[in-house]
This record gives sequence, C-alpha cells and structure tokens, in this order.
Amino acid sequence: MQYQRDVYGRTLVEIGRENRDVVVLDADLSSSTRTSFFAKEFPERFFNMGVAEQNMMAVAAGLASCGKIVFVSTFALFATGRAWDQIRNTICYNNFDVKIVATHSGISVGADGASHQALEDIALMRVIPQMKVIVPADSIQTRQAVLSAVKERGPVYIRLGRPKVEDLEERRFEIGKANVLREGEDVSIIACGVMVKHSLEAAKILSREGIQARVVNMSTIKPIDEKIVLECARQTKGVVTAEEHSIIGGLGGAVSEVIAEFAPGKRVKRVGVKDKFGQSGEPAELMREYGLGKEDIVEAAREICRS
Repeated sequence: MQYQRDVYGRTLVEIGRENRDVVVLDADLSSSTRTSFFAKEFPERFFNMGVAEQNMMAVAAGLASCGKIVFVSTFALFATGRAWDQIRNTICYNNFDVKIVATHSGISVGADGASHQALEDIALMRVIPQMKVIVPADSIQTRQAVLSAVKERGPVYIRLGRPKVEDLEERRFEIGKANVLREGEDVSIIACGVMVKHSLEAAKILSREGIQARVVNMSTIKPIDEKIVLECARQTKGVVTAEEHSIIGGLGGAVSEVIAEFAPGKRVKRVGVKDKFGQSGEPAELMREYGLGKEDIVEAAREICRS
C-alpha cells in the first residue's frame, strides 16, 4: 500500500525532467500534496502561491496562456470550492492546459472534519464545460492519469485521497474509458476511487450468496464511458454506484443521467454520502457512519436483485 500523492509527486518529477514547459503551483501545502518533490528538483519552475487559491488559479491560467503546462495542487475542498469562479472563467472558458491535481478528498481525510472534507468537488468540476474529471482507484492508475493529463489538451481535474491505498492490478488507463474488473450477469457495481476496492470485496460476498456482480472501475467521471454504463444497465438487472462523494452530482448522478436517457426503466442504487456534511473522526469509522462500506454495497445489490 502507498499514498497516491507520493506517486503524484514522483510522477511530476519524471514529467519535469522530460518537459521544461511543465510548471507547478501549490497553495502552501506542498509537503502534504507532495509537489515538494518537484520543488526540490526544479525550484525555478515551482511557485508557492500561499493561502490564496483564487489567485493561484488565475496565475495558472496566465502561465498556460504563455504555453506552459501547469499543474496546480492543494486540498480538494479549497481547489474546487474556493477557486471555482477562477477555474470556470479563467481556465476552462479559455480551455487552458491547467491540470488541477487535488489531494485530501472525501471523508477519509478523517479528523480534519467537515471544513476540509470535499464531498462536492466532483459535482463542481463536472458541471464546467471543457473540464475532464478523473478519480484514480490506486497508485498505479494515479501515475497513468497524471501522465495522460500532460498529453491531454485543456483542463483536467484529478481527485486523490489522503490515506494509503492498495493497488488493484488495474488495467491500462485511458481518459474516458472504464475498466471491467470482474464479470457478472446479475447486477453491476460501478465505482470510483477508494470505493472500487470495497466493490470488489462486496462482489465476493455476493458471489457466496449466488449473486454474480459485475464490477466496473469508472475512473473517468467526465467524459463518462456511456458504452460501459449502458452495457451494465442492459445486461444485468440494475446498477449500483459507489463513491466517496455526495450522491448528488457525482458518479451516481452521472450514471443515472445516462441510464435515464438511454435505458429508462433500469434501476439504479447510489451508495455515497446522502446530502450531508462530513465530520471529524477516524476514516474507517466515518466510512461506516456514512454508509460507504462493502456491506452497504452488498445491500444495495441485493435490493436490485430482489426487484
């Protein structure tokens, strides 16, 4: 197990060695986001903007307008909430090459509490035109996502967590493409981020009950892989979505929109935070408190199969 942010920091250094146009900005949190790795090797291309996230996004847009590929990092809540206007109007409106890699997302931030737990960030980024939204499930996919973001024209939002994660032997990553990690014909579980591991564990429990669950890692929330979503909806009894985010506007919302338009009548159960703020606590305790455990995914799948 390892931190996604460690992998992010090391990958930034790798990219920086290959491309002198890559620059990095941080909002006084480089030791936490691991952009400090890049700062140590390329101090002339690293800028600590202080606790001024809105200004940081505007500066990132300015650098991108001059031909730079800009990586911007801070905690997810501050990146997406505090600086939303600048992301929309200075970065995305102009389709600039700014890659926002935000760490410490979701309730797994733990004891920092509601003021630091981003449960709305996917929704905030997904709604902006031109923005692509990626939620890697493990460290392998984190590296692949960052490398892909450098090559992708325009703005990208990559959401990383705080705790260490287990690698899932993920398949090749491609922006806009989901990966089927387990086949099943009874019910489909579409998950992102840390919930992918919980979904695989839930599928094993369901299998012992005679329910074969398909598990999909939907690492790109926007553009979402509509083909995979519709295959899941049409080939199984229904879909469970699982995310460490509000069920409003995130993965659950994105999947529901596709199914409502192209496969109406199919059931969707959303496992996620149900229109609440976070709170201070140990990450594992909070995951149970907010219904984000493997048991919650299992129960949602059972409901689909009973209908």
